[in-house]
Amino acid sequence: GIIFEEAKRANVILFFDEADALFAKRTEVADSNDRYANSETAYLLQKIEEHDGMTILATNLYHNFDPAFVRRITYVVHIDSPDEATRLRLWKNTLPSKVEFSDDVDFDFLAERFELSGSNIKSVLHTAAYIAGEKDRAITMADIIISLRYELEKLGRIIDSSDFANYGVYLV
Repeated sequence: GIIFEEAKRANVILFFDEADALFAKRTEVADSNDRYANSETAYLLQKIEEHDGMTILATNLYHNFDPAFVRRITYVVHIDSPDEATRLRLWKNTLPSKVEFSDDVDFDFLAERFELSGSNIKSVLHTAAYIAGEKDRAITMADIIISLRYELEKLGRIIDSSDFANYGVYLV
């Protein structure tokens, strides 16, 4: 309750990222852990409902929200995944301009082939930057493809080397 009291006092907006993890569908009670998790969810639902200020919840998994919670949401704003042109801008501009890319990096290919969110693209680029930084060189297409494979695996997507066209050789 302290967070909600302080938020009201400070007149701030409460923001819950990955909110589906906090407000997931309640489970059948099989043991004391389930009972505790369900009571925590119920407590948060009550506190958010009592809160006079604004609360914003972000999720990629809206369907995982508890139905009792969804009934209490005033507005739902669906934001589409970035289109190809936006993905191209994200691939090119997410990292600071001082970061160097080798000439073999094909941003057009990446934007066209892989429908990713901005946060996924950022994660791929950060991983590629670490790979390149370890070798003290510019980021290469191989670095990005290897990083992209890791990201797709984290997302649970099936990886088919044909999706990577000629760049699939970097997956070996």
